[in-house]
Amino acid sequence: MSLEFAARLRRIPSYPVAQTYAVDGELAKLASNETPFGPSAAVREAIEAQVRTLNRYPDPAKARLRDALAARLGVAAGAIAVGNGSCELLFAAADALLEPGAEMVYAWPSFSVYPQLAAQSGARAIEVPLDDAYRHDLDAMAREVTVATRMVLVCNPNNPTGTALPVAEIDAFVGSLPRHVAVLLDEAYVEFNTLQDPLESLALLGKHPNLVILRTFSKVYGLAGLRVGYAIGSEDFRRAVDTVRQPFSVSTLAQAGAIEALRHVDELERRVERTVIERVGIEDELSDRDLEFAESQANFSWIALGDRDEDAVMEALAKRGVIVRGGKALGAAGFLRVTYGTREENNRFLAALDEALG
Repeated sequence: MSLEFAARLRRIPSYPVAQTYAVDGELAKLASNETPFGPSAAVREAIEAQVRTLNRYPDPAKARLRDALAARLGVAAGAIAVGNGSCELLFAAADALLEPGAEMVYAWPSFSVYPQLAAQSGARAIEVPLDDAYRHDLDAMAREVTVATRMVLVCNPNNPTGTALPVAEIDAFVGSLPRHVAVLLDEAYVEFNTLQDPLESLALLGKHPNLVILRTFSKVYGLAGLRVGYAIGSEDFRRAVDTVRQPFSVSTLAQAGAIEALRHVDELERRVERTVIERVGIEDELSDRDLEFAESQANFSWIALGDRDEDAVMEALAKRGVIVRGGKALGAAGFLRVTYGTREENNRFLAALDEALG
């Protein structure tokens, strides 16, 4: 007799993880929107200092990290939930808010985890296509909100397209929705967004009690391997997500690294500057090749392949040691999502792209 699993398991799509390929030499890994810059020496030292304490459980309240975030962002520590990456907080929010008969609304293509939330909870997912500029169509999303809607997700800048909307448009959108609808504003890439200051959207929290802002240490902070994310909303939201998840989800090392990383704003600014320089350079090169791409405010490009075969282009890049993401796995066939790496890695991508498009 085989194990009998829950029926909902068959509804949950698999997260499309990036692939690696057996090639000679070093890979240019431009598939996962990681920063090419590792943790600073001070962050590494803070992590190493905690190794001797690993016989003890981590602080389940994440109190020091929440206090550090509160001081950095100018919000109350009680309004901050810290998780094992922002993904854990997305799943916890779905667990706390959604159930069979409820609805959630999100743009598509967007972050690949979103379809899992409805499938896992039994809620109905409503996907709203992006507009012609690969941005969220907020008016169309608002029209899909009903009395059954519990959650609306806005990824800004959007993954996988990199496009972003001004804070004023987000403000008007949230204000137009019923207060029973939780709006999760996923700002995993906000530090790269030149349309706004990273602190600007936080002002919306005081106006909209149904708004939750999600952020992460995985991108610009260079701590993807430690898995630390956080949500800022109401204390009721924090208590709800804490109720439905395990207490020790963020390790001692992760908490120590994140606390130290918050102390080095100058390093953050240098990384953003270098990334924006690479973004402008890549976009200039793509324009020279007559390739269409979305207007990115993130650390990656969304490139349209036109009538070219996506699988063939991906395979040709992989054979040259360049790993990117294909649009088919991310919700829109005929595209590439390419993370900005070092100058050497970006030049390697462009050379491989030229050969792949041949």
